[in-house]
Amino acid sequence: MVQGKTKGLQNKASSSRQAAKAAANPKKGKRYIPPKKTALVKQASMRQSLTAKINKSIEQQMVSAASAGKLTIMKNTVDAEPPKVTSGGKASKS
Repeated sequence: MVQGKTKGLQNKASSSRQAAKAAANPKKGKRYIPPKKTALVKQASMRQSLTAKINKSIEQQMVSAASAGKLTIMKNTVDAEPPKVTSGGKASKS
């Protein structure tokens, strides 16, 4: 018989290095635990659908404002006329 370990029976090295790395750098942000009670599940789904509808309407308003012409959010320096400079610099007393 063969003495020592054979290829098929060797144990793989445990991946504790990856687990330690994941524990050292937890994900940022608030942890979300989904609700289990039926009333809370219904409320959460309603809130999610309302949020989606609100975001969709805001995006549609932005698209319609952008396609209509000028956006008023940002100043456009090309359209604005530069301030007119009068003659010389010093004003004379009359």
